[in-house]
Amino acid sequence: MSTPHHALSQNSRPVVVAIPVHNEEAHIATCLYALARQAVPPDHILLYLNNCTDRTAEIARAAAGAGLPVRPVEVVLPPSLASAGEARRLALAEAARLAGPDGILLTTDADCEPAPCWVARNLREIARGADAVCGAARILPDPDHAVSGGLHFDLAREAHYAALLDEIAALVDPDPADPWPRHQQHSGASIAMTAAVLHAAGGAPRVASGEDRALIERFRLLDARIRHAPEIEVPVSGRLRGRAVGGMAQTLHRRAHRLDDTADDALEPAVDAYRRVLARARLRAARANSVEAEALARDLLIPPEAMHGKTFGAAWARVQRFSPVLRRRKVRFVELARETRQAAALRDLALAPVAANAG
Repeated sequence: MSTPHHALSQNSRPVVVAIPVHNEEAHIATCLYALARQAVPPDHILLYLNNCTDRTAEIARAAAGAGLPVRPVEVVLPPSLASAGEARRLALAEAARLAGPDGILLTTDADCEPAPCWVARNLREIARGADAVCGAARILPDPDHAVSGGLHFDLAREAHYAALLDEIAALVDPDPADPWPRHQQHSGASIAMTAAVLHAAGGAPRVASGEDRALIERFRLLDARIRHAPEIEVPVSGRLRGRAVGGMAQTLHRRAHRLDDTADDALEPAVDAYRRVLARARLRAARANSVEAEALARDLLIPPEAMHGKTFGAAWARVQRFSPVLRRRKVRFVELARETRQAAALRDLALAPVAANAG
């Protein structure tokens, strides 16, 4: 790419980082100075300080007074709206107004410490054509709580299984905007997007938690170009006492004391995942071929009109909602080793034609 990184943030496309913050006096200074050390510094760091009762706002104002491009927005949300999901939605809406229609938005969490290349790498992916960029969250040990290695081992097992399923998807139904290698995370610790795609999606969704995944799903419905960049990784606190109900800290705390019966909700049995990605690949062809559309509708036990949609993403969402063949099942942890072996075998099956063509 011939355009210098600094030109990406100093032209007509303002770069705004939006961070929802609730009582983060122990972490916010570290986060802010990590953003100040960026190779490509953002034009604005918007802190959406919701219902803070500690020294967070004071620290934010001090950072702004010290010359950091910090814009603290202090609000008191009513109990019905005081959630992590709503705070991020409002933070992104405020950031979009600040950035303007041609701006670029990034969001992270107040307990994160982005590397100096974080902004630059996200801008590079957007310059290459991405509408949204997902980075991976790397969970750090909680220094205040001793956690058995079993929890991190379980997280690693899930991540390995998820990577196998995603490699199958990349082989069977490749996405030119998101080529392999990539990762599978949609974490609020690192998401970048154009203001235009956020506007087209109607803003971030109004949900109490899981707003990061819900936001990416909105983008998928638009056929937005979403990149899961493997080189973008943000360290995030592995604390077991977090600020958000239903958030990552709460999940880690629960799983540190008792293993869940099932793995992450995004995971499904290997055969189901393989069937799903085959159906998705067939749907792409079916939208331009009436014969294939009829055959796919029969196989998925849905009426042909269930495959209609203004975008492919909308059509695919309808197909998954209506087809009993694609009904989701969870993976029990006791079955994870077996499912991982099955996924590896299916991955090798999908790789065979690629190897043959290469030969």
